[in-house]
Amino acid sequence: MTFDAMPIWGVFVATSALVVAGLEVGFRFGHWRRQRGEVKSDMAGAMVGAAMGLLAFMLAFTFNAAATRHEARKALVIEDANAIEKTWLRAEFLAEPQRVEMQRMLREYVALRLNAAADGADVAAVLARSDVLQEQMWAIATALGRTEPGSIMGGLFVEALNEMIDVQLQRVTMAVRNRVPGPIWVALYALTAVGMAMIGIQVGLGGTRQAAIALALALSFSIVLFLIADLDRPQKGLVNVSQQAMTELQAKLNRQH
Repeated sequence: MTFDAMPIWGVFVATSALVVAGLEVGFRFGHWRRQRGEVKSDMAGAMVGAAMGLLAFMLAFTFNAAATRHEARKALVIEDANAIEKTWLRAEFLAEPQRVEMQRMLREYVALRLNAAADGADVAAVLARSDVLQEQMWAIATALGRTEPGSIMGGLFVEALNEMIDVQLQRVTMAVRNRVPGPIWVALYALTAVGMAMIGIQVGLGGTRQAAIALALALSFSIVLFLIADLDRPQKGLVNVSQQAMTELQAKLNRQH
């Protein structure tokens, strides 16, 4: 269960609707029980407190995990840009035509990195093309190793290229594969619905509809769930991973013809 196919504002609206619906259903049920002569009890209040405490724990745990991965993705952009630039600099020592071909592929590789971060990008197609470029660049490195097995600069170039390939795997794993698992999303929304319904029951047993409090609760929980979904999203949302390092690298490489 992910929200990538849904606009980020749609996640907020859907979450708010779920919270309000839970409160309303709970309130109507509690009001119905009150009309039958039932009243609020300390035990019911304790149960509501326990449910909300569990929900708060789950939200805090998931938010921290999503925020940690977001920070890791930001650091990997810089690491990726550094690895590509290192490969570019060491490619300067390659003989023609390998040098020109390698630099051409590195320019395209950087453009692909930026395209992958764009909103609505076809990530699968970008990754497929990146894999093709990596294979072509590694073929050049392999040929260099066979023709000049004792070359110091050749060894340094291979090392830089290998590092660049490793960093991409880390970025793909962190951004595309390492996400909040679907079962956790299901548990979060189920706990939210149950918790809101229990609060609504308590309010209904009290006999007074407190619209302002209900709205504040709906907004609070919706914002937290929305932020978790936004932080977990690999592409653009409201909280973005800066691509400034990669953009600056692209401009630098394009100036060096």
